[in-house]
Amino acid sequence: MTDSLAQSGLALSVLLFVILAVLEAIFPRKKRSMPRGQRWRTNVVIIIVDSLALRLMGPVAAIAAASYAAQNGIGLFNWTSLPGWLEFALALVLFDLAIYAQHVISHKVPFLWALHKVHHADRDIDVTTAVRFHPVEIILSMLYKSALVFLLGPSVLAIFTFSLLLNLFAMFNHANLRLPLSVDRILRLFVVTPDMHRVHHSTVKQETDSNFGFSIALWDRLFGTYTAQPAAGHDDVVIGLDEYQSDHPNELWWSLLLPFHDRYRSKERSGYKRNST
Repeated sequence: MTDSLAQSGLALSVLLFVILAVLEAIFPRKKRSMPRGQRWRTNVVIIIVDSLALRLMGPVAAIAAASYAAQNGIGLFNWTSLPGWLEFALALVLFDLAIYAQHVISHKVPFLWALHKVHHADRDIDVTTAVRFHPVEIILSMLYKSALVFLLGPSVLAIFTFSLLLNLFAMFNHANLRLPLSVDRILRLFVVTPDMHRVHHSTVKQETDSNFGFSIALWDRLFGTYTAQPAAGHDDVVIGLDEYQSDHPNELWWSLLLPFHDRYRSKERSGYKRNST
């Protein structure tokens, strides 16, 4: 069952990826600062490496953990008698909140930020940025989700649905896609839109440390981390990290080794402070 769900999720993800890539080409929101070819090659290879890392995790991946928890009565939902629909809805909301919290923490803890900055170093933001994460961060994130599964005990269907929605929304809100402003204003009341999340990829520290949500837009407003628009405007906002405004983020090995270079960390911290004023 878990294999069939995973295959269905992969097919839907690939389909949305293709659709968004086409729409980006037709309705771009922001002019690219870097050539698409090498960026995409690097990002796609990182995606493949991440996928292989998740496959190797096997039984400790979130869907497998949910199956094991259900069979062995592990987790809060397995100890209660809530209606199935309510458990399903609560699981989606609680896991989305947990991912918001994880994202905030990844910006605050130096080791986690060293990994997460591989995502932020991308100098353009588009559908490929959505899955440009260091494989170590991907593994730690999956372990975090699996731990939450054992704590809450959601159904396999709930975890599959949440994982799929997280992936689909991440691709949507990273897309370099121009939405009508009237549509954006309405959508961002409920979900994270591309214009809303683009603020988070600004080089300005106050903007990078805002708009942490991936799907539900409520959390940033509720916890005071919401920024409506970039100060420079969407056409002129600089994407990436201040200290890495070069060709390096397009390079595969540079990106994979970035968290482990002390000289990069020290330079980036000084540059990050300059942009915070």
